Amino acid sequence: MYKITVASGKGGTGKTTVAANLAYFLSDRRRVQYLDCDVEEPDGHIFIKPDLTKHESATVLIPEIIEDKCIGCGKCSKHCQYGALATVKGKTLVFPELCHSCGLCKEICPAGAIKEVPREIGLIESGFGENGIEFIRGLLNIGESTVTPLIAMVLERSNKNAIQVIDAPPGAACPTIKCIRNSDVVILVTEPTPFGLHDLKAAASIALKFDKPLGIVINRAGREFSELDEYLRETNIPVITSIQNDLDIAMNYSRGNLILKSLPAYRQNFIRISSWIDGIFEKGGLK
Repeated sequence: MYKITVASGKGGTGKTTVAANLAYFLSDRRRVQYLDCDVEEPDGHIFIKPDLTKHESATVLIPEIIEDKCIGCGKCSKHCQYGALATVKGKTLVFPELCHSCGLCKEICPAGAIKEVPREIGLIESGFGENGIEFIRGLLNIGESTVTPLIAMVLERSNKNAIQVIDAPPGAACPTIKCIRNSDVVILVTEPTPFGLHDLKAAASIALKFDKPLGIVINRAGREFSELDEYLRETNIPVITSIQNDLDIAMNYSRGNLILKSLPAYRQNFIRISSWIDGIFEKGGLK
């Protein structure tokens, strides 16, 4: 089965709305897994409504100094690119919240004075929701800066026997790149505004660099914005569908309702998205 990443250059464009409703639409005929990788602010559960029955601690390995072995040479802190270690007056300090768990410090320590210990960065929760959708989400601890490892743990739980809808974090940084890199198809949700276009360009550049099939969903459509039209013509990125700026959608969103259950007229939008994805596979467009 294939992996569909739904992403956006900026928050608030309707990414989760599209991801959740697409998962619901596909689940009518196929086995679907929803992976909520927006681990800092996951909200897919509001719409998929899973019964979260499994809760796992998400941990990473960080260095711990064995003080009676440490010679205070400073080699570990000198080579740490993230400032997670500092050697002061022959004593090495560890700043766990800055550590990226690369393991370099342990490997290069000449005295064998570093061991790795687990540190919890969040939770991974899973269960089943609307239409039997398998739901998995990461939930980052408050104040935690280590985002990408938790996303990787969520993606590792992907079900190869199901279509995977990946709800990526907004933006164009490492967390979004992690999701796009692990997908077969990328759908970018944007809006016809200057901010929407600016951040769309950044996110689209990532998908294009990875040579992933890419399509655009324009949300809150209805206003003219020629700059967006011009950009899409220049890049030849297809617009899969446009979802109108509809007060009824906003009202149902605020209540945690799926569009397709409350406003079935929008089913045509998701038929078009599904057909576009199927067309890519039929044409052998996947790398």
